[in-house]
Amino acid sequence: METVPKSMRLHIALFGRANVGKSSLLNLIANQDVSITSPVAGTTTDVVEKSMELLPIGPVVFHDTAGLDDSSELGARRVARSKQVFQRADVAVIVCEADRWGTWEEEAVAAAKAANIAVIAVISKIDLHAPSPEFIERVKKAGVSAVLPVSGVDFNRRDEFLGAFKQAIIAGSPDEFINSPPLIGDLVKPGDAVVLIVPIDLQAPKGRLILPQVQTIRDALDHDCPVITVKETGYQALLRQLGTPPALVICDSQVVDRMVAETPPEIPCTTFSILLSRLKGDMTAMARGAAAISALKNGDRVLIAEACSHHATQDDIGRVKIPGWLRNYAGADLNVQVYAGRDYPENLSDYRLIIHCGGCMFNRREILSRIQLAEQAGVPITNYGMCISFVHGVLERVMSPFPAALAAFRAELSRQQP
Repeated sequence: METVPKSMRLHIALFGRANVGKSSLLNLIANQDVSITSPVAGTTTDVVEKSMELLPIGPVVFHDTAGLDDSSELGARRVARSKQVFQRADVAVIVCEADRWGTWEEEAVAAAKAANIAVIAVISKIDLHAPSPEFIERVKKAGVSAVLPVSGVDFNRRDEFLGAFKQAIIAGSPDEFINSPPLIGDLVKPGDAVVLIVPIDLQAPKGRLILPQVQTIRDALDHDCPVITVKETGYQALLRQLGTPPALVICDSQVVDRMVAETPPEIPCTTFSILLSRLKGDMTAMARGAAAISALKNGDRVLIAEACSHHATQDDIGRVKIPGWLRNYAGADLNVQVYAGRDYPENLSDYRLIIHCGGCMFNRREILSRIQLAEQAGVPITNYGMCISFVHGVLERVMSPFPAALAAFRAELSRQQP
């Protein structure tokens, strides 16, 4: 369970004022000293992440944030970092003390509601001050889904609290976590063969496959489908050897033009990145966003957003290849900027287009949050796989397994081109 990637875990964020008991609560849940606790306000100065298994929910990540009322010299930056967690949290936990609920807590609840996140209130330190019935009712009326009193030092009642806490988490978990969108399960049936085309080049990690490839293999096996993995150089020979054509072919986007050229038209095909646009975000929105590539012109600003920070190679996909393909397709001098990890521009309206990576290192909530921010700014957003397929002239072919998203792309493309 410790090897489950953070992007596949439920993200639970703890918010509250400084020294309110957030770290003590996390230590109580984990049953170990995860976060440093101290009577001194502001002990937690940055977001602390703790991955664990919380049965029966499964793998989760807790985010212990700095105090929302931090007034220290670096307080504003710490609070800003804490508020960024709303973009990737699936459930928010507002920690407060008995009879102390005000502007900070109300603003945190409002921020969670704006992000469409369920909110649980935990009243801490009840061993020092028990909450009044009137206070509990006030917190309930603030719009939280549950109010749970707890003592961070009374481990004798830990099991009782955890039972109620888990039930509240389950009730507040987004449906896409409990019933996540399919990867390939709805595209195949038991017994269907699936072919994966996996290039081994400078960007391929030594000794292993990248996460989307591993996830696809697992999903195919979960649906009782045999998987055949091949390099692009051996794909044609493989097709000749197969007695029955595969039900689905999936490739790395960097060889999508070659894969389409070598795949008979009756065999459905797509890319790993396009599959992730549905698993992680909103495939239809990103398909519409791909159409904006057709209208790029000189001077347009394009944002390349990568979920992970990595050492760029001389032929890096986000920093070198995609910008080159875009400029070549548009025949224009584009201003391409790259943001990696959780660095993200505050003003998206300056950009003509956002091209996001597949997002294998982000959870679904964070990708959906970025899509929402783009829509609010009126900026089209697409992803690497759709962009690469578009500039190589094969997007419609690899989108054919997804007719609704393909129809949205065609409609937007007609609107973009007079």
